[in-house]
Amino acid sequence: MNTPTRMTIRLHAQDNAVVAARPLAAGMALADEGIQVQQDVPAGHKLAARPLRAGEAVRLGDAVIGVAAADTLAGVWLHGHNVTAGGDVEAKSVAAALAPVNEPAAFQGIVRADGRVATRNCIGVFVVGNCGATAARRVADWFTPKRLAAFANVDGVVPFVHEIGCGMEMTGEPMDLLRRTIAGTIRNPNIAGALVIALGCERNNLQGFLDQEKLVRGPMLHTLVMQDIGGTQATIDAGIAAVQAMLPAANDVRRETVPVSKLVVGLHAASPDGFSAACANLALGAAVDLLRRHGGTALVAGSSDLALAGPGFTARAATPDVAEQLAQRAHTWHAYTTGRDTQINRRARADGASGGLTTAAEKALGNLRCAGSGTVDGVIRFADPVTASGLVFMDAPTQEAVAVTGQIASGATLVAMTTGQGTVFGSQMVPVVKLASHGALFERMADDLDMDCQPVVDGTASVDEMGRAIFERLLRHASGEKTCAEDLGVGENEFVPWPIGVLA
Repeated sequence: MNTPTRMTIRLHAQDNAVVAARPLAAGMALADEGIQVQQDVPAGHKLAARPLRAGEAVRLGDAVIGVAAADTLAGVWLHGHNVTAGGDVEAKSVAAALAPVNEPAAFQGIVRADGRVATRNCIGVFVVGNCGATAARRVADWFTPKRLAAFANVDGVVPFVHEIGCGMEMTGEPMDLLRRTIAGTIRNPNIAGALVIALGCERNNLQGFLDQEKLVRGPMLHTLVMQDIGGTQATIDAGIAAVQAMLPAANDVRRETVPVSKLVVGLHAASPDGFSAACANLALGAAVDLLRRHGGTALVAGSSDLALAGPGFTARAATPDVAEQLAQRAHTWHAYTTGRDTQINRRARADGASGGLTTAAEKALGNLRCAGSGTVDGVIRFADPVTASGLVFMDAPTQEAVAVTGQIASGATLVAMTTGQGTVFGSQMVPVVKLASHGALFERMADDLDMDCQPVVDGTASVDEMGRAIFERLLRHASGEKTCAEDLGVGENEFVPWPIGVLA
């Protein structure tokens, strides 16, 4: 890990708070800010860059993250004991103009017959309801690396099991959402073929699912009904045979040079901390700006973040219609969470307080920095297909397994995820590139995390330089290089359709 070269991180000239790049001891003189540290400040936490009056807005990244609870001297640690939720998030027109590059970058992708491009080549074993889960896992588990050795171009046989599909409404929003999540995942370019297993009496009826989602059985889409075929073992045997029948066609692919415009990258900030907001998310945002300049598409999710960041993110809408859709999503989430113990309604510390986050607004604003600086070009429901290019917002919770499940169902073939406290998330069908917000975390969880953003913390690399490195790393993983999560085999249990409205 690099030796720190600076003590604080200033995000914007107008800020009255800065982030401690390293643990600061009381009495330290901070030459860059012209102040003296008044008390010990943990790394990743904030301190006042000038005196604050009680009730004055605390600004970080040129945005209001809360208000000072009392008169505060310059150099004082700012956290939940003296900063409270409040203040108005300004509606600033912050969208930057992202000019296209003269020579777009490329990666080595797998081109499907319809022109879509995959980053991985998998066969999926799906269930319409939880009753078929064991059979699906047994079918997928049968295809060990040894048994797949003759099919070198197939990255794996992946089970997609979940806990819903029975004991819920048979029609309406919950069922529609579940069905389009499963169908969207089947349609993801990274899935070469699919087997769908049903018990036979699920509320998510197999034929109803196929008809509603316009999926047609064929050589690369097989179905099995356990009650018809004779139970668990008969289904496992038939499932293995069905996958074996698909393997030759699935294996008949090769990687070729394709433009970055064929890439859809899901974005997520998992378990953030103060360094996530100040460094890692900004660096990922710089990579996203590069991705967009090269013609690629980014998909960001997190409606509670949108509800808290509100006007500051909505102002980036490319059109009035997109702005209205974003505002409607924010309003809906505020209404939906009224009276509930959720992040939106926290008046005290934010989730992630131990890592330096103080208010829910600070966390939300920091999370959305991973989406870069350009316009928001589209808004979709959870698991709807991405049709717009540029930056698209997807309505979803912020929990990574649910959000990324929706992004993959919408068409993401690569995921970039920052973390400040650590995450072990992964996907077996889509590479998840995980970025540590600081070096201590990267060293502690080196087996799980792919890149270290400590150079931004130290000041030895600029946000743009780190963004360039992230962009280049994304293209390597899109071209077939395994991520840490893939090396560990993580991702078999991370398919989590959003269980909205489930009636247990």
